[in-house]
Amino acid sequence: MDWRYEVDAARKAAGRITGVVSVRDLLSIKQIPAVTDVKGLIEQAFKRNAVLDATAISVIADGGTVTLGGRVRAWREREIAERAAWAAPGVTAIHDHIVVG
Repeated sequence: MDWRYEVDAARKAAGRITGVVSVRDLLSIKQIPAVTDVKGLIEQAFKRNAVLDATAISVIADGGTVTLGGRVRAWREREIAERAAWAAPGVTAIHDHIVVG
């Protein structure tokens, strides 16, 4: 699979099958050739979003692994930031250390 939303959709679809009592997620995201500026793409996505204070969130990218940090006002902002990071090409894992409060 190429994107995290595909993994999530497959897991949800399997869980909706009649008779299924649990789903074990062994899916992985296919490694896409690294985009040279994953951090920049994520930061640009934050700036385009009117809900987020882009300066309050830090982004560290190491290959396909992204670490988010900083502080936001509400859980919704944290979710938006994480979704924006997952939308960047080449992202295979996110460590979300954003604090709400």
